[in-house]
Amino acid sequence: MDPCPKDGESAATAEPGRGGGSSSGVVVQVREKKGPLRAAIPYMPFPVAVICLFLNTFVPGLGTFVSAFTVLCGARTDLPDRHMCCVFWLNIAAALIQILTAIVMVGWIMSIFWGMDMVILASYKEQEIPQQL
Repeated sequence: MDPCPKDGESAATAEPGRGGGSSSGVVVQVREKKGPLRAAIPYMPFPVAVICLFLNTFVPGLGTFVSAFTVLCGARTDLPDRHMCCVFWLNIAAALIQILTAIVMVGWIMSIFWGMDMVILASYKEQEIPQQL
């Protein structure tokens, strides 16, 4: 085991008791690369996302199918360069994949994770909106 800090680590993070300031650390930004299907998940209002998660839990693909129509209602996605209809059909394709593979449990699990992603994206959207009195 090497006691020296590795490349990219600061001495303050390697040995916290040495009195290094918190400003001497290295900032690393991690950005997730999403595929086109995953990037097509719309940013919906939180209650709608919870309903889609509920639907996806009990009927695989149904919540994803419903979320496809929120794209037509103006919900934004991580695919800004694609046309609204293309994003709609990507969501329909994801719903069909979930429905067709639900027989072997893969689609059901994918459907639940898809619904959880919808709720996570909706919570990010709510955090971005400033609180008004």
